[in-house]
Amino acid sequence: MAVFVALGAFLMTLAGGWTAQRVTDRRHLVLGLAGGLMLGVVGLDLLPEALHAAGGDVFGVPAALLLFVAGFLLAHLVERLLAVLPGPLDSAGAEGIPIAAHGVDQHVHRSPEVGLAAGAAMVGHSAMDGVAIGAAFQVGEGMAAAVAVAVIAHDFADGFNTYTITSLYGNARRKAVTMLVADAAAPVLGASSTLAFTIPEQLLGGYLGLFGGVLLYLAAAEILPEAHHVHPARSTLLCTVVGTAFIWLLVGLAG
Repeated sequence: MAVFVALGAFLMTLAGGWTAQRVTDRRHLVLGLAGGLMLGVVGLDLLPEALHAAGGDVFGVPAALLLFVAGFLLAHLVERLLAVLPGPLDSAGAEGIPIAAHGVDQHVHRSPEVGLAAGAAMVGHSAMDGVAIGAAFQVGEGMAAAVAVAVIAHDFADGFNTYTITSLYGNARRKAVTMLVADAAAPVLGASSTLAFTIPEQLLGGYLGLFGGVLLYLAAAEILPEAHHVHPARSTLLCTVVGTAFIWLLVGLAG
């Protein structure tokens, strides 16, 4: 049954990625919405669950929050290690993202490796979504139903964000689609794996805290600033608010 539910997550992930691909002419709106979805998933879904499941404090601070900060710093470190230094590029370059600095138009070259690393992190998270579904079925049908609704609903956002993040850093469409398909298949594999073992709740909570920090960094430091670079429109801000409110609605319905 857990694997069957994970198939629903598979379809929702593909639907999210397909939506991201179809609105390339409104890229700033896509990025604004993606940032809102990511903020909502972190603040309203991942972090509360991590605080509940991760266990006690470490030197006066909840373990989940320490891992949350560690995830944020890890994402920042990885980006700094992989990103290419800014420099002027041909304005027609596909990987050049225009910005205004000191009154001069420049372009920032985004390292494709950063996008692939971020996409891989999303795939890992989706695998853990599948594990969460399987673990919930081990607890009982009531818990399984709540987790299944939450996972399937926010996997639309996962698919949307996986494609957006991967392509944002200059990766070709083929690579972004490949990462999207991997992200869609990950919950099925994760759910299937729980047929052979039981995951400790504390370990799952710690993972959610760590990944929440990574996701928040991507939203705050990359996705949202990029959304407002060329089109600092009110509609972009509205999309961000709508994305966050949508996750709030899903969490409320799942609860």
